[in-house]
Amino acid sequence: MVREPLSIADRLRGERLGDLLREARGSRSITDVALQAGISPETLRKIERGRIPTPAFFTVVSVAGVLDLSLDALLVQVSPPDAAAEAADEAIADTPAEGRRRAAG
Repeated sequence: MVREPLSIADRLRGERLGDLLREARGSRSITDVALQAGISPETLRKIERGRIPTPAFFTVVSVAGVLDLSLDALLVQVSPPDAAAEAADEAIADTPAEGRRRAAG
């Protein structure tokens, strides 16, 4: 099976994810964060540098958990503007208060 090459958008999204994770890590060592997330420091280094632009979902979940990052916030910040707006709208629509407003309106 041949893997399709990543699009420019995929690569840019991977770079944004890496920038966000590196910024959230701050002064913590890459080794400390990686080991707490259950991945190798080299894997985290590659993600932060955009060399792994599409890391496994559970890898992102683990790193985000160690860094106290919301997956929803990461999605909005990493997605292109149009996709981010749609994701934000869907998140609002899924809240109980919005559901009650729609039912009442």
